[in-house]
Amino acid sequence: MNQPSESIAIEDMVPVTILTGFLGAGKTTLLKRILTEYHGKRIAVIENEFGPESIDNDLLVEVHDEEIIELSNGCICCTVRGDLMRTLIDLRARREKGELSYERVMIETTGMANPGPVCQTFFMDDDVAQYFRLDAVITVVDAKHGMQTLDDQPEAQKQVGFADRLIVSKKDLVTDAEYEALRHRLMRINPRAEIEAVHFGQADLTKIVDISGFNLNTILDIDPAFLAEEHPDAKHDHDHGHQHGHDHGHNHDHGHEHHHAHDDEIGAFVFRSDKPFDAERLEEFLGGVVQVYGPDLLRYKGILYMKGVDRRMLFQGVHMLMGAEPGKPWGPKEKKTTKMVFIGRKLPQEIFNKGLEQCLAR
Repeated sequence: MNQPSESIAIEDMVPVTILTGFLGAGKTTLLKRILTEYHGKRIAVIENEFGPESIDNDLLVEVHDEEIIELSNGCICCTVRGDLMRTLIDLRARREKGELSYERVMIETTGMANPGPVCQTFFMDDDVAQYFRLDAVITVVDAKHGMQTLDDQPEAQKQVGFADRLIVSKKDLVTDAEYEALRHRLMRINPRAEIEAVHFGQADLTKIVDISGFNLNTILDIDPAFLAEEHPDAKHDHDHGHQHGHDHGHNHDHGHEHHHAHDDEIGAFVFRSDKPFDAERLEEFLGGVVQVYGPDLLRYKGILYMKGVDRRMLFQGVHMLMGAEPGKPWGPKEKKTTKMVFIGRKLPQEIFNKGLEQCLAR
């Protein structure tokens, strides 16, 4: 392993977007648009299965080697034939030597992939963690086949659960009622992700890159309206917040077997408290939770009110990796409160809630 270079300021780190979505959702269509448009952004795209045949010949400038392709709009593409971590370290070395020029990185996962291990890459190696900043996970969902895919494919639910932003493709192929049913189901699985229906010909890149969905330094709060109206489950004590919502006046007369939605393995719930946490008890509890439920914990994130700390703590994790860092100070008239969201597979909400309550300062 190369010796890591000196740490750089977070604003100088290279932002990385993970693009995921199930087979046929439209990732490649979106990616090709990014690679062929003259958008003024120099993007390094890492793709699992990429070849020159995927890109028009007149867009190729030169081939540095069999794994690196440079395009005339300033983007480069590289194929992951080995380990993602090694690929990122190689891209870093080439950029530092001036061999490659790029401002950001986009990683397209295979359609069957769980994004979790890809996210973890950015926390596991100093050469990667000091240089690349995970900006967001973008998940593309096919409006036409999304319901069936979520019913049949657990990996598709994980992709939705990991998302910082959900992009719904092919909306023009479904009715408004079908789209709304899918949108509500996506919100139940992952209430923290913004949902946007796009026609890829007019996709706004600002909705995809530099959204800081994964960057704790930019998270000052979680939306106060989070789950308030469309997710009444947050106000009740149910085992799975995603089980509710299928009988709240939504239009279900649209030909889909929508009753499957309440059986989704991936779901979310929120813990809130106006009492401060005891730091030692919270660390011990979360450490135990991660050991037991880590493989089923997709994303967890929150603003923490800690006893004896004059500023909010920003907290997040992926599977068994978690961390916290100081946020902005609490205002003199600001109500101090904790808001934590957990997204995962069949998580025992009652155990989490009771355990977190036991961590509150007495």
